[in-house]
Amino acid sequence: MSTLRDLAEEHTRLRPADIDHLHRIAGDWQLLSDLSFADLLLWVPVDADGTFLCVAQVRPTTAPTAYLDDQVGRIVGGPEVAHLEVAHRQGRIWREGDPVWYGDVPARHEAIPVRLRTADGEAGEVIAVVGRDTNLSTARTPSQLELNYLTTADDLAQMIADGTFPPPRHPGETTSAPRVGDGLVRLDAGGKVTYASPNAQSAYRRLGYASHLVGEDLAALHRRLAGDPLEGTDAANGILAALRGEAPPRREIDARGATMLTRALPLMPAGVPIGALVLVRDITEVRRRDRALITKDATIREIHHRVKNNLQTVAALLRLQARRVSMPEARVALEESVRRVASIALVHETLSMSSDEAVEFDGIVDRVASAATEVAATESTVGMRRMGSFGVLPAEVATSLVMVLNELLLNAVEHGFPPAAEPTGAPDAAGPAGAAPEVVVSAHRFRKMLHVSVTDNGRGLPPDFDAERGGNLGLQIVRALVTGELRGTIELRDGANGGTEATLVVPLARSAPEGRSAG
Repeated sequence: MSTLRDLAEEHTRLRPADIDHLHRIAGDWQLLSDLSFADLLLWVPVDADGTFLCVAQVRPTTAPTAYLDDQVGRIVGGPEVAHLEVAHRQGRIWREGDPVWYGDVPARHEAIPVRLRTADGEAGEVIAVVGRDTNLSTARTPSQLELNYLTTADDLAQMIADGTFPPPRHPGETTSAPRVGDGLVRLDAGGKVTYASPNAQSAYRRLGYASHLVGEDLAALHRRLAGDPLEGTDAANGILAALRGEAPPRREIDARGATMLTRALPLMPAGVPIGALVLVRDITEVRRRDRALITKDATIREIHHRVKNNLQTVAALLRLQARRVSMPEARVALEESVRRVASIALVHETLSMSSDEAVEFDGIVDRVASAATEVAATESTVGMRRMGSFGVLPAEVATSLVMVLNELLLNAVEHGFPPAAEPTGAPDAAGPAGAAPEVVVSAHRFRKMLHVSVTDNGRGLPPDFDAERGGNLGLQIVRALVTGELRGTIELRDGANGGTEATLVVPLARSAPEGRSAG
């Protein structure tokens, strides 16, 4: 199914600013649909002969839908859209006419013109029409709640026609909460409560207010209820801003261990401030879970920090032991162990500063590569270069992969560019045709697989090298980690232009352990 933008760009001549405004309406119109107990369809004119295209649709959560089938993408004309044509050409809300039938469902049509205000604040031309279609099959005498909902819906509909709804969205805000069903409070122009839904009354009771809300000055009530005076003042100022015709950001009120999220919207049909609509939601349990997650994340980061410290302590002890060992072979083995432990510590250091169990791996690779050139026993200055990006990797992949790359980089530097005194039987350490010694690490992702290569322009593999079994302890560790922990493949071969190339393919979609889901 094409998106609103795709449909509008393909079938209409609407400007980008017009389409952006339609997106804002579609992002906030669940509120109007729930208050209206009606389906909303966003229609845009296709051409001058009265044909309209439906680019968006929303169904109410407070009433049965008038449309069982999706209407988006439907192009209609003629008598079926006469009400849309009136609203579009005359720029007024259309509420006349008899009910119509969609199959076995009787429905009432309304049409609301959509305007985008100009840069100087004037009402612009009509760019679209919102169809408000109500399922009449369950029609009955409306309750007080329904009457207040419908009255507020009519005010918001007029604001759409004026170009003043929806209000601008504040950075970081979503349209997910609060909603009509969470709790609704309507204020008059003086800020006094004229209606509060049962859910709204319950939310305030959680904050410690047991009396009925009708007649209360809501801004003053927020000041009294909030446990923090600054928070109470902030919440009260939001109410006062909405009464002035502004659209303040959402605010939270904490009191007596409960938390309530509030959203205040100005009511200004025909440009006249008549009060405000305040949506409230009890989010006590949501915030409790958020605090638990924050505590858990902090604990996990602290664990990674301590693991990193312990690994660095182990590395320091091994380094101290290596200085006291007289046998060269033992000293080399201990120094290699120091580097392996230090490479794992890098991953835990990164995880200790992250909010999740994933790491930005490029920085780790760069640090490991730099360390490999510093400690390698070679007389040549070997350059290191990374091509492509590893991206963000899960911790279980990063820990094994950093050890693999550490071994491959050290092998490339030490064995591809040995000291001049060491007989090689191969091109000299300067690389083919006298090129400067260099090791290149390349990475790219393709179809949930990570492809990595470590290439040098050194002397290449020995003539009798066995790619399956040959190599030192480091290569044995590499094979074990790649085929075991990483569940991938590795290949060692001579490079196309000399030197050695190691290629790895590692799956990024990890299979879940037995008894656990992969989601």
